[in-house]
Amino acid sequence: MPGPCLIDDYLAGLAAELPAPIVEELADGLDETYRCYLGQGLDPAAASQAAVAEFGEPRVIVAAFTDASGGRRTARRLLAAGPAVGLCWAVVLITARAWQWPVPLAARVLFGVALITVIGLLAVAVLGRRYRRVCRAAATACAGTAILDAAMIGTVLVTAPALAWPVAVAVVLSAGRSGFALRNVHHALTG
Repeated sequence: MPGPCLIDDYLAGLAAELPAPIVEELADGLDETYRCYLGQGLDPAAASQAAVAEFGEPRVIVAAFTDASGGRRTARRLLAAGPAVGLCWAVVLITARAWQWPVPLAARVLFGVALITVIGLLAVAVLGRRYRRVCRAAATACAGTAILDAAMIGTVLVTAPALAWPVAVAVVLSAGRSGFALRNVHHALTG
């Protein structure tokens, strides 16, 4: 969009924080607003100042898009489901005396670190202020959640298949959460 330097700088600031399709849409709206002010008789400099003022501070716009992003919504849902799924797995692991399973210590530590990392990524996606960081953290957490759920399901089904209903409940919840996470990886990245 050709236009005064103020509008170009404004859009460059937004482009540093938001994906190109969103900035292009905002640029179209800003161009229409600018032309409207020109049509009202303002000179180009005054019209660009009025258009930019009407659109608001770039940080406010970025914050609004970040808050409404698909990544943030997905992360909130995964965090909300986490305690219920975790409680089901805790019942399974305690009932099956998982501490006696022949799972190497390194695998247990790796799983714990991965779980903490995924929770941290979800927290970044829920609390972050930068659009791209929120979306990337959410997408990575979606993939991590699916991997952790699959690892948990596989380990329990191989190691403790005798537990009927607790395993069934945990597997169904984990599989549902995993499916949700995988369906939303792309959605989290694209906003």
